[in-house]
Amino acid sequence: MYGAIKGKLFINGQAGERFAVRNSGAISVVEGVGNHGCEYMTNGIVIVLGDVGDNFAAGMTGGIAYVLNKNPLTESRINKDTVSIKDLNTIDERILKDLLEEHFALTGSLKAKDILDEWHYYSNLFVKVSSDGYDAIAENQGLENLVDLQAVKKIG
Repeated sequence: MYGAIKGKLFINGQAGERFAVRNSGAISVVEGVGNHGCEYMTNGIVIVLGDVGDNFAAGMTGGIAYVLNKNPLTESRINKDTVSIKDLNTIDERILKDLLEEHFALTGSLKAKDILDEWHYYSNLFVKVSSDGYDAIAENQGLENLVDLQAVKKIG
């Protein structure tokens, strides 16, 4: 997804280093990423259902990463120079659940199935990684104007 501008990618497994670097509009669900994930990301959505490597979100100025925060080291691996770690709101939860359902339908991911089956437990373990500036724009213009929420639909 280096430099991706649109589209979706669902990975039933882990990605290596530099996943979604310079992503500027694509949507992805992955079950873990190596070092430097989401580096210099400017738009789009990345969901990580496992561990993140060091320097996650370095230079990230836009877009949203939802990270399953089960590992005590997760927050220390996120580069907080340009982003903050936040709790999910109801829109975030809807987007996350819809994309997890699509991920499971397309990949048969057991991680996604476990999360969906125990949604009330797991939804509280996810954190939102995004820049404060991006959040302010999303609040003023609406997230749907920044991210193609039409692309975030369940498979019918």
